[in-house]
Amino acid sequence: MDERIHLYESKHDERYSYHVHHHEHAQLLYVIEGKGTIMLDGTAHVLSPDTAAVIVPFTRHAVSSDSHLTLLVLAYDDTSVHEPMLQEWKKYDFHHSRVLKLSALHGNELRLLLRKLLFEESRQDRFSSWAMRIHLHEVMLLLARAASASQITDAGSLRAERTRHYIDTHYYEVASSRELAARLGMSVRHLDAMFKEQYRMTPMQYLTEVRIGVAKKLLRESDKDIASICFEIGYESLATFYRTFKSVAQMSPNQYRQRGTGAGG
Repeated sequence: MDERIHLYESKHDERYSYHVHHHEHAQLLYVIEGKGTIMLDGTAHVLSPDTAAVIVPFTRHAVSSDSHLTLLVLAYDDTSVHEPMLQEWKKYDFHHSRVLKLSALHGNELRLLLRKLLFEESRQDRFSSWAMRIHLHEVMLLLARAASASQITDAGSLRAERTRHYIDTHYYEVASSRELAARLGMSVRHLDAMFKEQYRMTPMQYLTEVRIGVAKKLLRESDKDIASICFEIGYESLATFYRTFKSVAQMSPNQYRQRGTGAGG
C-alpha cells in the first residue's frame, strides 16, 4: 500500500473549532455534509457541499463549524505525483492553498474519483498503490479543469458587468450591436453570448430596456416633447421610438403620459 496517499473521513460536531496548524504534506478537503469555515493563512473561506479546499504543504489552516460538518480528507505527498503533472497543476493557481466551489458536474466527477480511491485503499491488492496514484492524478486534472472554468466564468461575468455599466451610461449613443462590440473590443457573437449567459438577454435587448425606462421617467416627470425625448435617449426615428415603446409598455408614449404615475415604472 502506498502510504504517501491516504483518504479518511473527518467529522466535526456542532461548535467545533480546530486549532491552527500545518502539515508537511498536501491535503484536499471535500465537504460531504454540513457547513463550516476554513482559515487558510488567516483568510476565512466558507465550506459547504460541493466545496473542495486544496491545502499546500506548510499552509497554516484551521477548520470550524457551527453545526455538523463531515469532510473527506485526501492527504498526499508531492512525491506521489508525476513531476510534469505537478508543474502543470501549479499553473492553475495551485502553488498556494485555495478553495473551489464546484459545479454540479465537477462535484459528481470528484465524488466518483474519491469513491474509487476509497475502494482501492480498502482493497489493498498489489495494484492498489498504482491505482491510487492514477486516481490522484485524475483528481488533480479535474480540479485544474474546475479552476479554469471558474476563471473563465469570473472573467465573463466581469466583462458582462462592464458591458452593462457601459450601456447604462452610454445608452443615448449606442447605434447597433456591431458598434457596441467594436467599442468593447469583442465580436458581436462573443458579446451576445457572454451577456446573455449573465443576464438572460442580449445587450441590445438590455439597451432597449434602459432607453424605454428613461423615456418612461421623462414622460412622467417632465413636460418635454415626445420628439425631444426620442432624440435624448438615442433614437434617430420617431416611428422606431413609438413602435419600440408600444412593444415594451403595451401603450403609446402619449397614452403612458396621460396615465401619469399610475402607469408605474
